[in-house]
Amino acid sequence: MPLEVELVAADHKVWGGEASMVVARTLDGDLGILPGHTPVLAVLAPCVITIKATDGGDVLAHCDGGFLSVEHDRVMIVSDRADLGSAPTADR
Repeated sequence: MPLEVELVAADHKVWGGEASMVVARTLDGDLGILPGHTPVLAVLAPCVITIKATDGGDVLAHCDGGFLSVEHDRVMIVSDRADLGSAPTADR
C-alpha cells in the first residue's frame, strides 16, 4: 500500500499524491518514511524534501521548515513556504 502524501504551504497546496517513500530533514536528523511507518510528529529543518512518487518520478520540494506528521500511511507536510524545485545546489 502506498503513502498518501500532501505538501502544503501557508497559502496553497504544493503537491499531493501517492508515494513509496518520503525523506525529510528534521531538527533531530534525516527521517525516511515508508508505508507502515509508526505515527510520528516531527519539526522540520529547512531542507529539500524528496518524495518518491509511485509513478516512478522523484518530487523535490524546497521547504523553509514546518512540521511533518505520519499516521495510517498518510504523510502531511506543512510549511510557511515550500516550492517544487530541482536538485539542491551548493549555495542552498
